[in-house]
Amino acid sequence: MIRLAALLSLALVTFGLRAEDNKKTPFGKIERIDPTFDAIVPKDAEMEKLADGFDWSEGPAWSTEGKYLIFSDIPKNTIWKWTNAKGIELYMKPSGYTGEAPFTGKEPGSNGIAIDKDGSVILCQHGDRRVLRIAKDGTKTILAEKYEGKRLNSPNDLAIKSNGDIYFTDPPYGLPKLTEDPGKELPYQGVYRLSKDGKLTLLTKEMTRPNGIAFSPDEKTLYVANSDPAMAIWKAFPVKTDGTIGEGKIFFDSTKSVGKEHPGLPDGMKVDTKGNVYATGPGGVLVFNADGKHLGTFATGVPTANCGWGDDGTVLYITADKSLARIKLSAKGW
Repeated sequence: MIRLAALLSLALVTFGLRAEDNKKTPFGKIERIDPTFDAIVPKDAEMEKLADGFDWSEGPAWSTEGKYLIFSDIPKNTIWKWTNAKGIELYMKPSGYTGEAPFTGKEPGSNGIAIDKDGSVILCQHGDRRVLRIAKDGTKTILAEKYEGKRLNSPNDLAIKSNGDIYFTDPPYGLPKLTEDPGKELPYQGVYRLSKDGKLTLLTKEMTRPNGIAFSPDEKTLYVANSDPAMAIWKAFPVKTDGTIGEGKIFFDSTKSVGKEHPGLPDGMKVDTKGNVYATGPGGVLVFNADGKHLGTFATGVPTANCGWGDDGTVLYITADKSLARIKLSAKGW
């Protein structure tokens, strides 16, 4: 799993301070917009940088059993592991592209990561253009790589429903020439459902750049981010009893905020037990209530890819460009 070259690449990463060192490195700032934000974020809360030096950090996922965080560095084709005791360690390389020929694009590695109820790691692999499961014993199973006989673009992010179904997005970011890539076989960017029996269903192809994806706590709503600067929105889709989705509506539109003052685009997201949505986008991690009201922002100052719950469920880990950060909240993820 780990190659010599990967070990050498450790030198490129600036290790964050371990929790046991009793030191903190402040990161970004907290912007409180609505008074109800105070029930989510304690008055004395602050973001803390854990490590930096990555090319583009993504896909944080917490192992409850192992008590560690894993996350992607997409350009480096690497997954890193972070623990309080040891800080950063190499977890897996290659992570998203396993071919022998040099990858000619910018983003070969894994993107979104999830850990299922059995402890298996589910990867969205850009370069290999597939969704992969790695069981606890190391067994690898390709879950999805084609739809109606055509190769997927580059699976980006995923959400696992309580019944085990996997919902994932498929924009073109892992293709060397994106939508103009000669290897692109599907004429759209889809959102899919992979049922437990292995059936792959196209849910929608209406979004130009579907990216982050998450369920509401009751699983009756599916949120999907659209990382298109011309239409930087999040949509909310009603989930039908058969697992498919109905007509979506705009949950929040951040298109006017896109720019240098608010770096980033709608990307990964998570939801807490109260239904609040934590969505990376222009400015950092934007927090909305279930009605789409913007409550506040964890302003990172850099393009921010994703976030994920960890520890006891009240710690939000944030992958922000070249850094890994976290913040302790009053809210709890589910």
